[in-house]
Amino acid sequence: MRVDPAIIPQSLEPAVRRAFELAAAKTRDLASTWDPARGAPVFTMRGRYTARGWTEWTQGFQFGIPLLIFDATGDQGLLELGRRRTLECMATHVTHRGVHDHGFNCISTYGALRRLMREGKIPHDEWELQTYELALRCSGAVQAMRWSGTAYGHGYVHSFNGPHSLFADTIRSLRALAIAHDLGHVLLSEHDERISLLDRLIQHVRTTAQFNVYYGEGRDAYDRPGRVAHESIFNTADGRYRCPSTQQGYSPFSTWTRGLAWILCGAAELLEWARELPKDAFETFGGRKDFEAILSRMARVTADFYIDGLTALDGIPYWDDGAPGLAALPDWRERPADPFNDREPVDSSAAAIAAQGLLRLGLHLSEGRYCQAGLTVAKTLLEEPYLSTSAGHQGLLLNTVYHRPNGWDFVPEGRSIPCGESCMWGDYHLLELCLQILRLARREKPYRFYA
Repeated sequence: MRVDPAIIPQSLEPAVRRAFELAAAKTRDLASTWDPARGAPVFTMRGRYTARGWTEWTQGFQFGIPLLIFDATGDQGLLELGRRRTLECMATHVTHRGVHDHGFNCISTYGALRRLMREGKIPHDEWELQTYELALRCSGAVQAMRWSGTAYGHGYVHSFNGPHSLFADTIRSLRALAIAHDLGHVLLSEHDERISLLDRLIQHVRTTAQFNVYYGEGRDAYDRPGRVAHESIFNTADGRYRCPSTQQGYSPFSTWTRGLAWILCGAAELLEWARELPKDAFETFGGRKDFEAILSRMARVTADFYIDGLTALDGIPYWDDGAPGLAALPDWRERPADPFNDREPVDSSAAAIAAQGLLRLGLHLSEGRYCQAGLTVAKTLLEEPYLSTSAGHQGLLLNTVYHRPNGWDFVPEGRSIPCGESCMWGDYHLLELCLQILRLARREKPYRFYA
């Protein structure tokens, strides 16, 4: 991608404000038409949100979006919407044993409300705060129950596919374990065994770094620095690693771009969080320096790959860098992404997630290249054809992709690939990115999940 060195947060503030205005109207539209009995909205078809049963991993984004808009604009009606829907609809997610998505669902809702109260943006109420914190404690412990050991001294929170499966996505869902640990919670197991949530978080990071991320060390014939495997498969009988895999990417040996974005953003965010912990927090787990080195290496290598090889010229990636149709677009890295081509779809949701990771990493490491790359991607996303300006379209971020191999995404009439539609995590992460930029522009305290 071509990084613009001249962009500053203040130059993006008008576009960010516009995005929040558009999001407010779209959020009210969705709230007035969506029946919670249908489940969680996942992506749009012809501009209207629809459900897509796999797991209900997007409901936290649905009710987290109005809380992000309130944070940026002070819109009390959207605060009340997010708070009411969290209390009405999110309790079952707190104790959901069947998913690896607690950091998406519960941190975006209960966690956001706790953060707003701690930041003084909503009135302090001790019982209300305790409600949010109890939910967060339970969510982190339930997430940590989904545990598989390995033959390498560290385990992982396994995906909904089963005990053999480690997803790249889950590193950002570790936010649930992080906050529960911050609140002093532990997981109690058989015979009252006390299991440290920090220990499980660190182990998961180690396993992800070792098996889901590549560093150009010759692990396989396709070991390119920064390449990410969506899924790693382990033999549950002996804990040994077997092979890379993927659910939503093209191939185990190519990079599903949203998988890379989850790792980049999750690792950068955990670096911020780790720095805030007491110095002795990591003494029994290998030390803070070792943990931060693992996270930093993982974040850097994926960030460098995103900037130098994964995306088109404007910082927008196609959905997978091994997608076969890209062979018919031989110069796709040398020009802006084309969401309306007839070969392979782009995934702007991956760009929104990665942009936040780039910005956080650059600020944490004081490295301007990463900050400027994040701002460059944000500038692209805040303009058409990615920002949805139509009042008739319920989505905010256009040209996203959910599950290309399964063919779930809507293909408009007369076209051969999905385009022009939105997804709930894309809208949410664009607004998280916007909130971070807005706070930087105002020289306010950075937006962080653990505040």
